[in-house]
Amino acid sequence: MKKIVILLLIVSTSVAHLFGQSNLVSETINVFPYQKANEVTASLASMENWNKKEWKSLIKMLNDDSLKITSTYALNAFINHVATDPAKAKATAVFLVGGLSSANTYYAKQFIIQRLGLLGDDVAVKPLAGLLSNDIYAGDAARALASLKTSMAIEVLKNGLTKADENVRRHIKAALENVNRPVTILKSASSENTVFENPVQHLLRLQDRMGVASNPLQKRSILAEAELIPGYGAFMFVSKSLADTEVNKSASLIAARLALRDSKIRGREVISALEKAVKLIDGEDSALIVSKLTPYIEAMPYDNGFVSLFNGKDLSGWKALVGNPISRSKMTEKELQDAQQKANESIQGDWIVKDGLLLFTGHGDNLATTKQYGDFELFVDWKITEQGDAGIYLRGTPQVQIWDTSRVEVGAQVGSGGLYNNQKNERIPLVVADNKIGEWNTFHIIMIGDKVTVYLNGKLVVNNVVLENYWDHNLPLFIKEQIELQAHGTYVAYRNIYLREITSDYTIALSEEEKKQGFISLFDGSNLDQWVANNTGYLVEEGVITSHPENEDGGNLYTKAEFANFEYRFEFQLTPSANNGLGIRTPLEGDAAYVGMELQILDNEADMYKSLSPYQYHGSVYGVIPSKRGYLKPIGEWNQQEVIANGSKIKVTLNGQVILEGDIKEASKNGTVDHNQHPGLLNKTGHIGFLGHGDVVRFRNIRIKKLK
Repeated sequence: MKKIVILLLIVSTSVAHLFGQSNLVSETINVFPYQKANEVTASLASMENWNKKEWKSLIKMLNDDSLKITSTYALNAFINHVATDPAKAKATAVFLVGGLSSANTYYAKQFIIQRLGLLGDDVAVKPLAGLLSNDIYAGDAARALASLKTSMAIEVLKNGLTKADENVRRHIKAALENVNRPVTILKSASSENTVFENPVQHLLRLQDRMGVASNPLQKRSILAEAELIPGYGAFMFVSKSLADTEVNKSASLIAARLALRDSKIRGREVISALEKAVKLIDGEDSALIVSKLTPYIEAMPYDNGFVSLFNGKDLSGWKALVGNPISRSKMTEKELQDAQQKANESIQGDWIVKDGLLLFTGHGDNLATTKQYGDFELFVDWKITEQGDAGIYLRGTPQVQIWDTSRVEVGAQVGSGGLYNNQKNERIPLVVADNKIGEWNTFHIIMIGDKVTVYLNGKLVVNNVVLENYWDHNLPLFIKEQIELQAHGTYVAYRNIYLREITSDYTIALSEEEKKQGFISLFDGSNLDQWVANNTGYLVEEGVITSHPENEDGGNLYTKAEFANFEYRFEFQLTPSANNGLGIRTPLEGDAAYVGMELQILDNEADMYKSLSPYQYHGSVYGVIPSKRGYLKPIGEWNQQEVIANGSKIKVTLNGQVILEGDIKEASKNGTVDHNQHPGLLNKTGHIGFLGHGDVVRFRNIRIKKLK
């Protein structure tokens, strides 16, 4: 019995000691990540004096899904703290090497491997070398060894090449290639933002690597690098992996972070991608990221963002070439239509879609966009073969040149990207920036007015040069025309064709017809001078009035003037599940649906509204007269609405269809359909207002005509 008591005392003492150490570690690191300067200084100093058992407790926390985030922040901070002190860095590396064997989750093991590469000491070489034969961790181990950049680490990588299988060999080769080449540079000594030396080139390389990636670890590594590249191209590259079940959760987080960091990443395709991403984000990332991302998606403008001109599946949005801008302008509508049909039939097999690429097979004529463009910003990737020759026509005009630079007999040694057909203005690129034949290149083209700027593979090759009218040098360049991919008898491939239309003037003037009819503008896209109340909840952005519920949830915006009988026209754009309203003959205070009259503005098709009463749907006089449904345009498109209020008669026309026509006096004489009091129905005059309900809705082109 005595032996048992002694044994129990020993066990209880050990357990108490273990818990004491665990509590000490927890108390030390609980200031992360929401730390104050004085607290973190004290915690880091305490960590410098930890023994093996305390480090072991930290590793155990890394293994625990519920504790790993705090321990991750703490360890990152400590490594940053000791990195500039060789002695402390080595001591930390020793502890981490010791903890590598007790790391029993993928997260913990990968995290430690990566941090060993940051500490820069040979003490980590042997354990990292042992992992080069591990299919799961070989890639991380190779990159960590390359990060050490010591002669011992490099020798281990070189020796590993002779023993590794093909999959691991690719990791080691990639690591060795980067040992002597700086992959990243820092913006400033204190900046946390890392950028690649040439992010455009690096993104091209990442796309090549993703094309041959054979397992989820490789794909995740590629996506992680893509997160360091700012801009629309990187976002679209990452978003393609949202369809890959092996890595879609990683892709969803990276896509979200890229979008949240850059407001220029916007448009319909971005919204669509982020809506997919938000459904995939879970775990500890969900609470923070999703809470930011959901309202961000709802508020994101659909307009003035990049759109894809090539869907990777077919030639939708493209047509065969007919003549040139001048010859087409001389054709009748019927002549042009017949010529277009004939041309479309003739290019079958000339331009094809294969493996997500748009290919010209070497025979036939140019391929043109079905839409015409004025000022724009364009990204396009292209690849040619030996002796290749192609180009991009801007507004139907040749051309931004693409060719094999070895063709010195035609002057191609100057490089691609120049405005080849210019006679008076500069036609030669500033530098040669082409990649090797058979490799992908990317153009970034900006065209404003008749001036063109071109970047090739991240290098400026044309700087704001006037593009001349090739078809008639005596005429100015066409204001708006199609974009063409030139067919010049040699194979060429295209992908990632993204375009953003640039608008410099967002104002919308009254038409001459409306002026004659007596309409006046209440909002032309420039200011809110004719509006009052809750202006912080409604802002003018890119020519539209945008409701900002985060500023004034449920806020209203009213006309300064009052109107009795009128014809009111406006355009509106809904976001998913959006709810707003049009108040008419209403005072500035009170609920306009009752003290005045409210015509619903609502996303009828949202699932959350499927059980509403008929008088609550879009266009209805709320609580009084129901409207017809089914005439709203899809979310993101602009709707045109006209409201005529003449005495007690109300008429609402939506996108050319009358959805409500009734008499509020007749409709309410025996009580309203919602059985509520609506004293505002008797108002003879009042303000017109947009009535916020906590959602983002956009309005533009607002005009009114008073009726007698």
